[in-house]
Amino acid sequence: MMTLAACETVQGAGRDISTAGAVVQQESAEVQAGM
Repeated sequence: MMTLAACETVQGAGRDISTAGAVVQQESAEVQAGM
């Protein structure tokens, strides 16, 4: 049961990191477009 809970936590963290990466990528593209 703990393995399943840990897997869900890692999956949630992966989504959070992916979302943060997408935000950084978008902001970077906007900065480059403004140069």
